[in-house]
Amino acid sequence: MGHQIIAENYLRYLEQGATSNIIDLFAPDGYVDSPLYGMQKAADFYQALSADTISSTLKIHNIFEDHSTNSIALYFSYVWVLKNQEQVQFDVVDIIEFDRNNKIVKLKIIYDTVVSRKLMDALQ
Repeated sequence: MGHQIIAENYLRYLEQGATSNIIDLFAPDGYVDSPLYGMQKAADFYQALSADTISSTLKIHNIFEDHSTNSIALYFSYVWVLKNQEQVQFDVVDIIEFDRNNKIVKLKIIYDTVVSRKLMDALQ
């Protein structure tokens, strides 16, 4: 399976809240670097995200692949409804690094957290 298909599957699973399917895309030692949740093993991150989320809606703007670095960047809009019914919308860039087996070893999430951080703090 090519990187673009894996990326498209990742975004579809993220929108569906299909945590186990997302985790299956990662290498056993794969991790996520998130501006809100910090750096975590992929399974821990997606379980925490799922626990905080009622629903997600994504709109893909573009996917950029760099064959020389085995990486891909996803640019999309994200509408996130938190478990307390609060909603936040923002643009996101996810940078995914793959291993030789086309498993995700690192996913770096980049977005402005001004509004989402306040809403997350309210969940605590």
